[in-house]
Amino acid sequence: MFKHQTVLLKETVNGLAPHDHGIYVDATFGGGGHTRELLSRFKGGHVFAFDQDEIAIANGQRLLQTDPTFQDAQRVTLIHANFRQLLPELQKLGIDHVDGVLYDLGVSSPQLDQVDRGFSYRLTAPLDMRMDQDNPLTAAIIVNQWSYQDLVRIIHRYGEEKFAKPIARAIERQRAIAPITTTTELAELVKTAIPAATRRTGGHPAKRTFQAIRIAVNDELSALSDSLDQAIALLDLGGRLSVITFQSLEDRIVKQTMKSYAEVELPPGLPVIPEELKPTLKVVQRKPILPTTEELAENHRAHSAKLRVAEKIKLFD
Repeated sequence: MFKHQTVLLKETVNGLAPHDHGIYVDATFGGGGHTRELLSRFKGGHVFAFDQDEIAIANGQRLLQTDPTFQDAQRVTLIHANFRQLLPELQKLGIDHVDGVLYDLGVSSPQLDQVDRGFSYRLTAPLDMRMDQDNPLTAAIIVNQWSYQDLVRIIHRYGEEKFAKPIARAIERQRAIAPITTTTELAELVKTAIPAATRRTGGHPAKRTFQAIRIAVNDELSALSDSLDQAIALLDLGGRLSVITFQSLEDRIVKQTMKSYAEVELPPGLPVIPEELKPTLKVVQRKPILPTTEELAENHRAHSAKLRVAEKIKLFD
């Protein structure tokens, strides 16, 4: 069973401003919460739901059989693919424009809670961390085979961890004795590499390192950047983009991408802005939308969530 408490559910769907007979993309289907909410908001139309996790897709197939909201199968197409394949996968189906695209980034609750997936630093499991089980790269390969320099690079860049060098050295020393094989073994190793005074604040000391390795395994940031450009290209005039992020690196990419399409350099003194110089997007709300106090009390995984929304105001040439 793929159970996931969807964060910023109504706010994300509200951001898309769904209308009857629209075509929408849920780029991160997960437990299907956003797709279900979307289907309840409009008549006719279609949702194309992407997920690279075969367990999420299997759950979606079950929902098509058992959930009343999903049972009109003509309204939902499940696509087992990474969202960086948004454009080619939709083109295969004859879709070249959509009315909205939503993303709910990061790791889903089932991925964290299913022990053998290896995402949690609290539960003993093989070092895996793959969102797509067909991906040949695992966390074990990174931890045991990547160079010291590459470990420092990803832990510092993707984990924003200031103790990246001592952590990488600790990994290097341990794997010279024997391979590091489990999540809790790695978590304890990271803990010993961080000064005791620092460990007393800021949550679990392995959190940043695990985030970094997970991002590297799944190439998450490059995939996000690629996918956002494709989503913006696919949007029809007036189409909306809603993106939920859970950490600063993701949010920075989303913010900067939206800004790059929403702002243009104009020569001074132009009395009228020529059509070709007008921006492609309009950022709907300057500051991100955050979970309410009530949602934060009900779902601790909502604490770092931010929602950004943009609207397509000019088609590409």
